[in-house]
Amino acid sequence: QVQLAESGGGLVQTGGSLRLSCAASVRTFSGDAMGWFRQAPGKEREFVAAINWRANTTHYAVSVKGRFAISRDNAKNTLYLQMNNLKPDDTAVYYCAIGARWSAATSPYAHDYWGQGTQVTVSS
Repeated sequence: QVQLAESGGGLVQTGGSLRLSCAASVRTFSGDAMGWFRQAPGKEREFVAAINWRANTTHYAVSVKGRFAISRDNAKNTLYLQMNNLKPDDTAVYYCAIGARWSAATSPYAHDYWGQGTQVTVSS
């Protein structure tokens, strides 16, 4: 059973930065994509960023492009999300997910495994 554990969330002021981590219990898995999603109260879970662990290519939601950066440390089996210039609209629970094919990386329904989530709160 694949296990994912997120960490790094917290409270930050507008314009601040946070780095989220997601430690995976396995080095390889089916599918190409590792991704970050977020869910704010009363809203659906939405795509944030994804990385193709085979090709090392990335893809971002328009709302975070240029502010967030996704990366992976293969030696540590860990996925990261560096979040800069945070805004109050970024407030949400952030989840990491793995298992989707790259063509479906932005869909939350396509990923097989999920972490428990970490809260990010951006104050104005």
